[in-house]
Amino acid sequence: MNLVKICQPWDELTIDSLYRIIQLRMEVFVVEQNCPYLDTDDKDQLAHHVSIFKDNNLVAYTRLLPKGVSYENYCSIGRVVNSSTVRGQGIGKELMEYSIQKCTDLYPKTPIKISAQVYLLKFYNDLGFQETGERYLEDGIPHCGMIFNSSE
Repeated sequence: MNLVKICQPWDELTIDSLYRIIQLRMEVFVVEQNCPYLDTDDKDQLAHHVSIFKDNNLVAYTRLLPKGVSYENYCSIGRVVNSSTVRGQGIGKELMEYSIQKCTDLYPKTPIKISAQVYLLKFYNDLGFQETGERYLEDGIPHCGMIFNSSE
């Protein structure tokens, strides 16, 4: 499988790249998961954006945020999304492994925190994330905090 992985800061995104990212996020989070919410939260400008392309189509994405933006003591990986066209092909795992590596490169010795949908706990556990704190509802979907300690 020929995948192209890119990690870019906000100011290197093209208009077309940003359009594709927002389109994929809306396709999955708003339409597929039926969660009408304001996706643009003024954090994108502070993020590095991880995109995976297959045959020149954006099929997976995350945004990486430095410590202090979403969590006081953690950097974070958020807006984790895979197109329905590639699910079950291992791209989600590649996306997260690449995102973890980029967080480690960009924010050395900083643990990573995510807000994970509960049904994906095993997926994130297998990547080295550990559940922390109480479970909660976010946009009507059960979530929990999870931490990956990259310094171990």
